[in-house]
Amino acid sequence: MSWNPSDGGKRRGYHHGNLREALVDAALRLIAEKGPAGFTFAEAARAAGVSPAAPYRHFRDRDALMADVAKRGFDDFTARLKAGWGEGRPQPIAGLQRLGTAYLAYAREQPASYAAMFESGLCIGEYPDLSAASEAAFAILRTACETVAATLPASSRPPALMMALHIWSLSHGIASLFARGDRARRPLPMEPADLLEAAVLIYLDGLGAKRG
Repeated sequence: MSWNPSDGGKRRGYHHGNLREALVDAALRLIAEKGPAGFTFAEAARAAGVSPAAPYRHFRDRDALMADVAKRGFDDFTARLKAGWGEGRPQPIAGLQRLGTAYLAYAREQPASYAAMFESGLCIGEYPDLSAASEAAFAILRTACETVAATLPASSRPPALMMALHIWSLSHGIASLFARGDRARRPLPMEPADLLEAAVLIYLDGLGAKRG
């Protein structure tokens, strides 16, 4: 915003340098403070230091702003999962464990983005960019499960999609309950990563996976 010192400090025209980025940053701060459903579009505008009408330059409503926040979160999340998986080298099960660790780390380090991604109540199908970003993140997990499944005995090999959904459920449940970086985190008498590693190994052992 620009201010004219001769007008007694009254706000004049709109001159925000990067409104979209300012609104996204404001939304993340408000999510951290109040949760993904705890603030209005006008409050986001106020937190960004602009008039209530200014956000409509970029977003049709609050949900569109939340969709943008969530999409950015998924983009970062995907990059982290991909780095954790590391193309399954040198051993696919170890890569799958690293992917799980990356999942938990994101929930711990970026709790506001994590909440926007999974707890905003948005219908993802209404936002093509968000839907594509979400699918890209899941695709990393599915690829990892396809790679691991290929090493399992044929007689006990589940469909890769089912396996990915199982591993996702384990990872997301532990992340949401025990690995968050906000007040919603529940106490756990062990490291969340250790809990997830044990759960995944028990699951894979039941399928006949060979480690090492």
